[in-house]
Amino acid sequence: MKRTLMTAMLSIAAAGTALAADLPQPAPPPQAPAVYIPTVAPVYNWGGIYVGINGGWAFGSSDWTGAPVPSGNFDVSGGLLGGTAGVNFQTDAFVYGVETDLDWADVSGNGPGTFCINCSTASNWLGTTRARVGYAADRVLFYGTGGVAYGNVQPAALGVFDSSTEIGWTAGAGIEAAFADNWTARVEYLFVDLSDGSFNVTGGKPPSQSVSFNENLMRAGIDFKFR
Repeated sequence: MKRTLMTAMLSIAAAGTALAADLPQPAPPPQAPAVYIPTVAPVYNWGGIYVGINGGWAFGSSDWTGAPVPSGNFDVSGGLLGGTAGVNFQTDAFVYGVETDLDWADVSGNGPGTFCINCSTASNWLGTTRARVGYAADRVLFYGTGGVAYGNVQPAALGVFDSSTEIGWTAGAGIEAAFADNWTARVEYLFVDLSDGSFNVTGGKPPSQSVSFNENLMRAGIDFKFR
């Protein structure tokens, strides 16, 4: 009887083992999902001191008033080329700073023949010192600017030449883009209105003329920014 009971128990154990082997294995414990951390590109920093070059075209008008005959407005135009220096500060997306430039110029125009034959106004240098305030969309800066302008005004008439340095104002706007870590390129527009000067163009004798001079500047430039 004992042998029969032992044989039966062994048979049941073997059957259970075989049945357990046929059952599906339990699934592995669930793993926590991977957390995706996006890579954020660094935002361009516009702060710092910079220097550069600029060049472009100017067009505007001059007007001689006073005795004996007023000229009325006549056109002046020509090219400019020079250097730029400035400093920017940045708070969030807002950029502000100060900029100055000094350009050689070849801007001139002739008055109407009814006023004076061979009468002209010219300017051969122009400088500005301006505040700049802008909004940066990462590597692109949109800005407005305004400040002081200074340059020479050279009237000529009847074979007599005169020259004076005049101070005025300027305002404009531009777009600047960073194409490398330390390099930016810009295009900008400035309006310049220099103060009227009083000139004697008849050998220092009366009558004298008051000569106005204004310019619209369309310039492009490249700047190097120090970090």
